Amino acid sequence: MNALTRWDPFTEMEETQNRLARIFGLAPARTGNGGGQETMTITEWAPSVDIIEDDKEWLVKTDLPEVKKEDVKVTVENGVLTITGERKFEKEEKDKKYHRMERSYGNFLRSFALPDAADGAKVSAEFKDGVLKVHLPKCEQAKPKAVEVKVA
Repeated sequence: MNALTRWDPFTEMEETQNRLARIFGLAPARTGNGGGQETMTITEWAPSVDIIEDDKEWLVKTDLPEVKKEDVKVTVENGVLTITGERKFEKEEKDKKYHRMERSYGNFLRSFALPDAADGAKVSAEFKDGVLKVHLPKCEQAKPKAVEVKVA
């Protein structure tokens, strides 16, 4: 039985790119469900981030396991929140043999544009149990206010 297969040159290019990335020790491009549309490309280590909003603030939670507090820096400049740091490689011990190394090490950088309603001057951060929490309070005028409407 003969079957027709649709040729997609972009799929071949993506496969080639992934092979080259593996050769040079980079993470391959991650694709969405079914391998169709590319949703994210990672070339260096980037810690995972959750951004949560409530009526008072935005909260940026960043997973930084085995990263020391001294190795993390949070800055706000020109409307951009930047989180930088480094996860240092464990010293390889002479009596141990590594069979697999999948965790990423080295410098990282994550940058996020602040929402217009964020008060960049009042940003605060806390670091506990490998999780960095950055609090971005909302400006006073950005908070919703209830206004009573009287009908005459």
